[in-house]
Amino acid sequence: QKVPHSENSRAKKSQHSEEEIFYMNCRAAYLTVFKSSLENIKSKEQLCLVLQQAGRNPSQKTLNKYWTSQTTTLNFDDFCTILKKEKAATKNELLRAFGKIDKDNSGYILHDELYKILTTRGEKMTPDEVSAITKLADFNSSGKLDYNKFCDLYVTTNEQCCKTALEKLEVDSRLRRQQFGSQVETSSEAIALPASKPSPRVSRKTDHKITLVKGDNRISSRPSSAQTCKASVSTTISVTASRNRSTKLIEPSTVKEWQCAQSKGCFYLEDDGEIISHKYRLHLPQRSAVCITIKPLNLCQVEGKSCQWLSVDTILYILKENESQDNLQLVTFTEQQNKEMFGWKGELGSGVYWLLPFTTGCRLKKVKTQITGEAKLVYRGEDGELALTKELRAALLEVFETIDLDGNGLLSLEEYNFFELRTSGEKCDEEAWAVCKENFDMKKNELTRQGFMDLNLMEANDREGDPSDLWITLLSLGYNKALEMTEACPFVIDIYAEKCKPRIKAIFLEAGGWQLNRAICKSVVNKGEAKLMDGCENVIVYTYKTDTRITSVIENKSENKVIIHVNNEHSKNCLSNRGLAVFAIEVAPKSMMVSQHVMPLNDQEEWLYSCVHSLL
Repeated sequence: QKVPHSENSRAKKSQHSEEEIFYMNCRAAYLTVFKSSLENIKSKEQLCLVLQQAGRNPSQKTLNKYWTSQTTTLNFDDFCTILKKEKAATKNELLRAFGKIDKDNSGYILHDELYKILTTRGEKMTPDEVSAITKLADFNSSGKLDYNKFCDLYVTTNEQCCKTALEKLEVDSRLRRQQFGSQVETSSEAIALPASKPSPRVSRKTDHKITLVKGDNRISSRPSSAQTCKASVSTTISVTASRNRSTKLIEPSTVKEWQCAQSKGCFYLEDDGEIISHKYRLHLPQRSAVCITIKPLNLCQVEGKSCQWLSVDTILYILKENESQDNLQLVTFTEQQNKEMFGWKGELGSGVYWLLPFTTGCRLKKVKTQITGEAKLVYRGEDGELALTKELRAALLEVFETIDLDGNGLLSLEEYNFFELRTSGEKCDEEAWAVCKENFDMKKNELTRQGFMDLNLMEANDREGDPSDLWITLLSLGYNKALEMTEACPFVIDIYAEKCKPRIKAIFLEAGGWQLNRAICKSVVNKGEAKLMDGCENVIVYTYKTDTRITSVIENKSENKVIIHVNNEHSKNCLSNRGLAVFAIEVAPKSMMVSQHVMPLNDQEEWLYSCVHSLL
């Protein structure tokens, strides 16, 4: 009897969903142990560890079945094949196994009896393996094990391993946008994309195939990291030096008469290279012509001293809120430029918008600089009292200007809490704020600059002059031990509206998230040039170019994941947010992701973007 079409479709969809879940679990477990799914398993110990992360508890015999004397490496595909064969034990299966030992159905077995059976029968375990199991078991004073409880513990532990791996995969954006291949250490200088030496990834020999053996079945699995490129698409763009460019952003002549709203913010570089920033809600009470700009904030307090972050690129994505903040639609982004300022002018309808700042990470990245000496933060005066050094006071003034989001010269509780969340991970409640009001200088229930200085001095006094807590604060705000802000970029957003008063408010301080990633991809797809990959019509590479950056996005329309090899070796005077000239990325089925952002290393010179995307 034929299955109706609708039922057949549901069955296929269910099967597809199960395969996706299985693959996601495999990937989550693999990336708990390895940096990339292109990285190979190189030892039996690694195989054991990654299987355990997938909720399996392999014996030596099981490991020896897949890791023979002839095995040198196993890849991710091999790992998935093993997991399909080695199912995790269920509680019922475990109870049935214990029931065969428990002849009188008491629900208990003796320690000595369990040890003897596990080491002498069936798939024999080693004494060390049995010892590891019995350490987890709860034997009572009589040496008996309640094996029903033990089975619960065993299954729960396996499930928790899988859950933890999945949570890590979902939370860590680096894993969601995994950068595959060999990593290079980021130096203190921007990483240029060389134009000469051939790639070791392209020229190296293909690894030998690995054969998995179970009984009489032999399964050959291709090594995904060494697969020959099947299809490719190349893009070459030459961009003139910035001194030869004309200004694009032209503000309306009457903009000074328009009503204005302003807010400051900051990009902060995390230890893992991720960038977080403020996110804003904008309210327009009626339809109006608007002009929106974003640029790095010049905080220089010392004459002759430049702000290192002024060369950092800034972009603002404008999304319209429809019914809820979970349903945001990309409206536009600031692509017009006037020196370091990027802006957009046009007409927006009434309603709520979200402003999502973004920087590519090409120029805001981890640096290693040689610091000759650690700056002094506090000292004791002639009266023996602690005081802040001139250098620290200058840095704290920069901090104050950055966290004073509305620019009124005072810190509200909301503004101060962004500072607290960044530096300590906690918020200051109304009660604690009232204590601040009693001890530090405030105006209109807002903290003054002097009050902010005194608060930091109190922190030093609490530690009897030990500057450790002050350093924690400064380092979390992007300063190095020389009190230079090298891992943060303050910025300022201005909104001008012709017919109404715009209102802007910082809501979050967090990483970009999927809303921003989707907006970036959509902007490139809408504005960029699309190229089908030769020989693979389901993979499209979009390239969007401005005078200051080039962004490429890969769209995978197929039902399967694809791995794309990216080669920038013939680019000149370029730096990439990836930090690599050659790398590979994995694109999930029916999805899009950013391949890379590229900017000129020296924008006073011509730069050449030459990139080849190849399907592995």
